Amino acid sequence: MERYIEVEKMEYVINLFGSFDENVKIIEKELDVAVINRGSAIKIGGEPEKVDKAVSAVNQLLAMAARGEAIGEQEVRYVMGQIDDGNEEELKELGKDVICITSNGTPLKAKTIGQKNYVEKIKNNPIVFGIGPAGTGKTYLAVAMAVSAFKNKEVNRIILTRPAIEAGESLGFLPGDMQEKVDPYLRPLYDALGEMLGFETFHKVLERGQIEVAPLAYMRGRTLDDAFIILDEAQNTTREQMKMFLTRMGFASKIVVTGDVTQVDLPRDKQSGLRDAEIVLKNIEGIEFMYLSERDVVRHPLVQKIVKAYEKKTLERERVAQQRREKNRKQV
Repeated sequence: MERYIEVEKMEYVINLFGSFDENVKIIEKELDVAVINRGSAIKIGGEPEKVDKAVSAVNQLLAMAARGEAIGEQEVRYVMGQIDDGNEEELKELGKDVICITSNGTPLKAKTIGQKNYVEKIKNNPIVFGIGPAGTGKTYLAVAMAVSAFKNKEVNRIILTRPAIEAGESLGFLPGDMQEKVDPYLRPLYDALGEMLGFETFHKVLERGQIEVAPLAYMRGRTLDDAFIILDEAQNTTREQMKMFLTRMGFASKIVVTGDVTQVDLPRDKQSGLRDAEIVLKNIEGIEFMYLSERDVVRHPLVQKIVKAYEKKTLERERVAQQRREKNRKQV
């Protein structure tokens, strides 16, 4: 079976095929089809069912090219995976809504269906938990939504915070005063804000107190009205810290909590406040939990494979532990 797709502009074809046709080679290999450029058209040949999937994938990728998005291995594999899952209609909605414009003029959009749903939850709820592995855009998109709300005067200030704990290290052993000690932990938040606002503008609003980037301990005893508040790396909060943070919320404020429950750096005797919140708060109206997966990773394709490998091993360990517990119960 052969099908032809007419292409409006040659630049879309160039973007779709990629360097040395590396993008279409992925489609050809995965679906066992032939994808050939015929001037203003693309010919796809192979078994009917596989050709239909390839046509759907190519059309989605051409639509991305028409929106000015760069196409690489990650985009190709993501589109193909979503088509396999029957999410073709949802794919068509991707990239239509711009969250904000970065300082260099780049429109910032959700790149996956999961990210799009995450952004929608933030728009429509006072408190949202974004939970998922590294590279899924949890923090970056939350900061983008905060910048958008700030620019649109929906809030008067942005507050970003993190627990000052990483991989078992202690602040007391770091050089400098308290601000110099915590700055390395807050650097990802500084970088995201600088990219979206421009570093000059960022430092100006920082000096005016309209943006605050601080360790979680600084939040105690405050009530935060008319603010967009982001707690990053929330898996490293204790239950007490999470409760303290969430109860800082004031009128006309919005909270986004982000974290990865597979990367907890707390001492073994401390339960993660993020894991606890999943249980305690799951049925409260106005609080939404958004779970992102390896499908939503927008870093190097190897990151997706790393995340998936760790998730698989974690499930295996949990299964073995469960079997051991059941065996012990039977013996008792």
